[in-house]
Amino acid sequence: MQQTIKANLKRLKTFLTYSKNYLRRNNPIKLLKKEFVAGLKDALSINKKRKMIKYKLKYQMHQLSQMEKLIAQNNEHVFLRGNKFNEMR
Repeated sequence: MQQTIKANLKRLKTFLTYSKNYLRRNNPIKLLKKEFVAGLKDALSINKKRKMIKYKLKYQMHQLSQMEKLIAQNNEHVFLRGNKFNEMR
């Protein structure tokens, strides 16, 4: 009976040693803190990101409208240029 108790205590000691070493390597409190800080930074910088995306979208829309105007100036079709249609009348 004494041997089984010693064996069980030895197993318990090795298990606790492995658990302690695992928790040292992968500390759940540190990981939770790290994720919380990252989420907080994202939440606080969302307005800045939204403004940047809005600016980029406006710039792309402006580029698109400039390209459409350039295409319309160099195109001979009636639906893109009204002055040629007026000359035909």
